[in-house]
Amino acid sequence: MCGTSYSCQNTGAFLMGTMAGMAAGAVLGATMAPSSRQIKRTAHKAARRVNEAIDHLADAMDM
Repeated sequence: MCGTSYSCQNTGAFLMGTMAGMAAGAVLGATMAPSSRQIKRTAHKAARRVNEAIDHLADAMDM
């Protein structure tokens, strides 16, 4: 499979580096992800702003 032992070592080093990078990315992604409480709070604020915008639009249309 490998022509020389040197290329096999490079392949192994590449695969180990790739796996380490993927693991580090997963850990970083997990720590940076917002909590469910933050998501619920943001969704609530967005829904409130949409309701306010609809109220302002209805007032502007004299409904």
